[in-house]
Amino acid sequence: SSRGAGSLSSSTLERLKGFVCPSEPQGRGRRRRRGGVMKTPPGVGGEVSVTSAPCGISKSGYTPLEQQYLQIKEQHKDALLAVECGYKYRFFGEDAEKAAKQLNIFCHLDHNFMTCSIPTHRLFVHVRRLVSQGYKVGVVKQTETSAIKASGANKNTLFTRQLSALYTKSTLVGEDVNPVHSLVDVEEGECDDVVTDPPESYLLCLSETWDKPRKQLTIGLVAVQPSTGDVLLDCFVDGSTRCELEGRVLKVNPVEILVPSDLSDSSHRLLQSIVTASVQAGDGVRIEKRESAQFDFASAMNTVTEFYCHTQDSGSRPLSGIASLESPVVCCLGPLIHYLTEFNLQRVLLSFRHLSCESDGMVLSAPTLRNLEILTNQTDGGTKGSLLWVLDHTHTSFGRRLMRKWVSQPLKDAQSICERQGAVCEILESDSVTLPSVRALLFRLPDLERGVCSIYHKKCSTQEFYLISSSLSRLGVELQALLPSIQSQLSSSLLRGLLLDTPELLAPAHNFLKVLNEKAAKSGDKRELFCDLSGFPVLQERRVEIQSVLTEIQDHRREVRYTLRTPTLDYVRVSGQEFLIEVKNSMVSVVPSDWVKISSTKAVSRYQSPYLIGRCRSLSQLREQLLIDSQKEWTNFLHQFGEYYHTMKKAVGNLATVDCLFSLAEVAKQRNYCRPVLCEGDRQIVIRDGRHPVIDLLMGEHTQYVPNNTELQGDGRRTLIITGPNMGGKSSYIRQVALVSIMAQVGSYVPATEARLGILDGIYTRMGASDSIYKGRSTFMEELTEASEIVTRATERSLVILDELGRGTSTHDGIAIAYATLEYFIRDVKSLTLFVTHYPPLCELEKVYPLHVGNFHMAFLLNEPDIATDGMLDELPEFITFLYQLTEGAAGQSYGLNVARLAEIPEAVLHIAARKAQELKNIVDARRQHFHENLKSNQIKPFTFEELRMFSLRRLPVR
Repeated sequence: SSRGAGSLSSSTLERLKGFVCPSEPQGRGRRRRRGGVMKTPPGVGGEVSVTSAPCGISKSGYTPLEQQYLQIKEQHKDALLAVECGYKYRFFGEDAEKAAKQLNIFCHLDHNFMTCSIPTHRLFVHVRRLVSQGYKVGVVKQTETSAIKASGANKNTLFTRQLSALYTKSTLVGEDVNPVHSLVDVEEGECDDVVTDPPESYLLCLSETWDKPRKQLTIGLVAVQPSTGDVLLDCFVDGSTRCELEGRVLKVNPVEILVPSDLSDSSHRLLQSIVTASVQAGDGVRIEKRESAQFDFASAMNTVTEFYCHTQDSGSRPLSGIASLESPVVCCLGPLIHYLTEFNLQRVLLSFRHLSCESDGMVLSAPTLRNLEILTNQTDGGTKGSLLWVLDHTHTSFGRRLMRKWVSQPLKDAQSICERQGAVCEILESDSVTLPSVRALLFRLPDLERGVCSIYHKKCSTQEFYLISSSLSRLGVELQALLPSIQSQLSSSLLRGLLLDTPELLAPAHNFLKVLNEKAAKSGDKRELFCDLSGFPVLQERRVEIQSVLTEIQDHRREVRYTLRTPTLDYVRVSGQEFLIEVKNSMVSVVPSDWVKISSTKAVSRYQSPYLIGRCRSLSQLREQLLIDSQKEWTNFLHQFGEYYHTMKKAVGNLATVDCLFSLAEVAKQRNYCRPVLCEGDRQIVIRDGRHPVIDLLMGEHTQYVPNNTELQGDGRRTLIITGPNMGGKSSYIRQVALVSIMAQVGSYVPATEARLGILDGIYTRMGASDSIYKGRSTFMEELTEASEIVTRATERSLVILDELGRGTSTHDGIAIAYATLEYFIRDVKSLTLFVTHYPPLCELEKVYPLHVGNFHMAFLLNEPDIATDGMLDELPEFITFLYQLTEGAAGQSYGLNVARLAEIPEAVLHIAARKAQELKNIVDARRQHFHENLKSNQIKPFTFEELRMFSLRRLPVR
């Protein structure tokens, strides 16, 4: 380097040694490129930080661009900055090394910094890639134009630049990252390298408040999705297990979480486990820590009060409504306002009408969401194989998001459920052509919900605005044409209300659309964007000035023709440069000496006169000023459209609901689905020929799923104790009952021939065996923790599912815990309960509570084992044929050796296991026989059944 070694830091010099050829003088060596990224030479550990001032370099040692970068970086240390430099964006220092690694591009040393660059037209691709890897990315743009700068007093200084936008996973809203024409190509499969938006992109903020007198923790939660405008609020008391928090996080499915720096250890471990699971699923959750002082109530309340007092919006909540919020929620709102202000997305917090409240819907705890695979499967975290996969046949992005909300929070209001069922029934049975016409309108729609919100944030491109507004206008016009048939042919009050209101809500979109020049809007030309300039006097004046200069330039052509004695001469345009005077090289002698030569070839030379140079400079300045004025008018135009934001959002919400109803109708068309009957006042689950909706769909029509009946009555038999062989279908059966109940309260038809169901307030499950290392809990501790949560929260209107409780410890302890827990649900909670067990003593509860408990097992056929005698009795394990049919009565054994055979345990091991099992059985039988003999001879006083029950709970000493 010609700058010399004195101006480089020692770390940078050490890095360069690996790129210098030994035979060449140092400083003139060639850099080696490996895989497109400059590699760290051997012996140099880790990444070298060059974003701060390298040692030995004074401020004057930096280039003006580097100084400018350092000033901006000092204010945004946690962001990767992409700096606009002409036709490309450049990264510097550590930012460059991280970007080069993630984007697989070349990184090299330039002056004092490592640097890499990307072309401007590919900015959205690379920003999305970096954001998907969990980075916060800042876009720094030039705020001056060349022509205007050249005419100013600072024409010899560096272009001014400032941060124009910040992006994270939850804040991908803006013209830089959402070019509509590119995203359309992505949807059609023409751009494989673009990272698309996730279906949900919530930013979740939580605060904790510890109440010392009551010794309880209250958690406030605010979830906001800036791309769609959804805001959810919640406040709840949680225990040390953070089960409540986990359930809400799983429902919201955030991509970014905002937490205080002093977050409690229990909450931190929970969030870390969620982050780890999300990384394994291929999309890691980003956690942003903020100063704990921002979460203090006084500080947060000041921020909230100032924000809502000074921000005016037609649909915003009044300050009195904000002040009535719980203090933990306010403690979340304050930091969220600060955070979203950095991204200029704070307006989304002006309205939040969607409140998360347990009284509104069925409670589905975190274990329930996981165990029943309601939103994702447990295999790879994908949607296929989940209940959502069964129910989601929507055709729009906004409909898909709404369906997820429906599935994660089923209704408890019988009237609302019946309205959905009635709409689905009419879609199925109606012969009207109106409904097919309505459904056809939903095909190939852009994401209207995100588009409308992007306009509200004033961050959308002209292409996106035209696409969204034209779609809204078309929907309004076509639905308006269908209004007569909707009024006369539809009977569902829900469908009628949705479809009759929507055309009026969409009407304003047409007025905005007709102002635009379609060609200019689609090409992104803001200077020619507006057809009628009568409403834009500034633009009108600027165009008059431009036209005046153009006229002067054209008039100057006569003088040029006279000077060159060429009556037909005209201006030419070469390489984007206008108004050039082209002269053959044989005639250059007649060209005036004060004309400036611009370019030449072998045949011709091109000039501009001093007058033309001055006029062209003025023209460039006016055009750049027109672009600046057009941008201001465009922002004002978006603001005017934003005044109809809540109206448009409601219309899109109506369309999303219609899309979800059509989706449920598609589900109902499947074979042997029925409309469930809801019994609002009763506590019952009665299902005839019920099937597991997911397994039934995966197996298809050719492989029949064995249906089963279920009957649970709150005042009668409300508990089923289910036994039977391993792999016999017990877990599938109990999941089936829960999923059918959820589908019914979503408003869907269910896989059964008949179903009568009461309204459940919640479903609680304890299934499977897995530890929780991040939470510091063993397998058995996790099992009992979940059981404890269910005991605390379940009511008589809940469905409780316990699968093999107590198996994580010794047999006696396990039986005692399972017995006591089950009896508590039977006697005290009185919930509808399905209890799967391999402990035969639990089946005795049927004798204690004959009206409320029933023993059932999954039927099977037992084939006697082969017996080989070669000196000793050597038995093989039994062979079981599963019938998957729920049958009354308890099973005598679990036949675990049969599963060992299916798992292909070696025959030698099976022989030993079978022999040992027979020995243990013989010992137990001998003890039992000895006991009965003594009993007959009156040597032992028999236990009463109550004594036996107390003994199983270890409350009675052994005699």
